[in-house]
Amino acid sequence: MSTARGQQRIPLVLIAAVAENGVIGRANRLPWRLKSDMQHFRSVTMGHPLVMGRKTFQSLFKPLKGRTTIVVTRDRTFTAPGAIVAASLEAALAAARGDALRRGADAIMVAGGGEIYAETMPLAERLIITQVHDRPDGDAVFPPIDAQVWRELDRSEHRPGPDDSASYAHIRFGRIDRASSPHGAVTGTGAAA
Repeated sequence: MSTARGQQRIPLVLIAAVAENGVIGRANRLPWRLKSDMQHFRSVTMGHPLVMGRKTFQSLFKPLKGRTTIVVTRDRTFTAPGAIVAASLEAALAAARGDALRRGADAIMVAGGGEIYAETMPLAERLIITQVHDRPDGDAVFPPIDAQVWRELDRSEHRPGPDDSASYAHIRFGRIDRASSPHGAVTGTGAAA
């Protein structure tokens, strides 16, 4: 896919595990244990640039293998060996785009936290959501998924595995493109989703 200026367009995809009440974190940690979903996250994000906020990165303790980790922070003294540190979301997305073009990746993945999701949701083409069938307390939330903007493309339900604390569903959403159709054509049906 190309833009009007001939530059290749790289879709932005938000990937998140979200409880039924919208919670995505508590005290900079996940408020559940879903080893099965961690394997899903790894397979979906492998080979893609991965943009995240500083707190999300610090909860991981290190860059993720097989992905270029790009950390957005306003802290000018922050360093992250093995990752790219960006002072703004715009700078992070520019670095991610360059990395995606070099790798031949079909998307830029955004992995949180709440503030980064809120800033990138208007720019995203797809959402890959793990809906955790739980309602934990938390201090970080995912932005509401507006049914006028997003259409569910597919869903697969999963029972908890031996290392999972809850059942969950993997759900893919595509952005509804109102400009191309009065009924709302859906964008974002590509491979990274």
